[in-house]
Amino acid sequence: MSLSPFGKDMLEGKTGRDFKDKMLLQRALTHSSYSNESGARNHHLLCNERLEFLGDSVLSIIVSKYLYEKFPDCPEGELTRMRAELVCERALSSYAQKIELGEYILLGVGEEKNNGRERKSILADAFEALLAAIYLDSGEQGYDNVKAFLMPFIEDEVKSLGKTGFAADAKTSLQQFVQQAEGDFLEYVIVGESGPDHMKEFFVEARLNSNVIGRGRGRSKREAEQAAAREALALFSVE
Repeated sequence: MSLSPFGKDMLEGKTGRDFKDKMLLQRALTHSSYSNESGARNHHLLCNERLEFLGDSVLSIIVSKYLYEKFPDCPEGELTRMRAELVCERALSSYAQKIELGEYILLGVGEEKNNGRERKSILADAFEALLAAIYLDSGEQGYDNVKAFLMPFIEDEVKSLGKTGFAADAKTSLQQFVQQAEGDFLEYVIVGESGPDHMKEFFVEARLNSNVIGRGRGRSKREAEQAAAREALALFSVE
């Protein structure tokens, strides 16, 4: 099964782009659970994970430049905290929901049965992959076209967060706490995975100078890292 021409047309209308490479768009919408079930030898290259990797970087530079210019008096730490809030899984999945991206994602049978179209991690990853697809398909205009598509979401989110202030996520709060002492090294290490591809669960340790200060689990690496960071913050009694 592949995304129908009608489905592609609907999504292209929402992105404001007529893709030259339709297969690039389809790959951005192909979850690993779907490509795994294809039986292809190179199934890991047929899903959206590589595009997600690129899209994450494109997203970061566009949002970073926007914040740098919009808040000229904010220090680096504050800009980092704001960016984290704008590109976190919660925010990205909300952007995806605004264009009903979940309706177009190709999922494996198991993931489909388990409401994969509503999973924040799947929506967030697909949104990043879509950004990469727009970037690659646009050639020299890649940055500008992604920015044109992305910025309405970012600006709306800034307005929304402005009502209550940017709340630092757990990883950002922990990083800021650790930075108070020079020379400390914080890292997140995946120590285990369980479950089939469509219901994968990750186990992560937050380590400070190789010492475990928090453990977390989640349906995505990001979710597990945030859980580990929250446990570490509780250990240090940081609110």
